Amino acid sequence: MPVNRWITSEAEVHALDRALVVISEGPGAGKLLPDDPGHPRLREYTDTVEGVRLLYWTRALGTIVLVPCIEV
Repeated sequence: MPVNRWITSEAEVHALDRALVVISEGPGAGKLLPDDPGHPRLREYTDTVEGVRLLYWTRALGTIVLVPCIEV
């Protein structure tokens, strides 16, 4: 189970940056999770090379990226 902690190393920042670039350029890059009225259009993007997992959702007028879970 992941441990909550701050991202401190250059490698972790690079890994997160890479994943954020992917979903900012293509909001549909992540896998659409089962729809939940409390979390509509929730997506999960996993970068297996860098070992990063992001949960985010998109809105009709653009993409809003919220990062409630990062696993590095």
